[in-house]
Amino acid sequence: MDTVELKNKVLELQKSLLDRHPSMPGLLREIHVALKKQPENVTLLEETEINIVVQGLEKQTGYEIASTVSKPKSSSTGLKNKIASKGADAF
Repeated sequence: MDTVELKNKVLELQKSLLDRHPSMPGLLREIHVALKKQPENVTLLEETEINIVVQGLEKQTGYEIASTVSKPKSSSTGLKNKIASKGADAF
């Protein structure tokens, strides 16, 4: 599948998302196969086209991909304070 066909599949997927069309799983499968065979094509897709594919995957799977990642609290600060106050006895 060449880039033009891939972009057409993405547009079809967008229409399916809007219509909740039963062809959406097939389109997602075709896009997956095309990208697996030629992964370099993903760099030729525009950001909006990639977003359409992600929306299709989210709708199909029922999972939402995180848009932001929260930073976990570091326990190293507590460890640093413990070492600073107790020295080698902290271990």
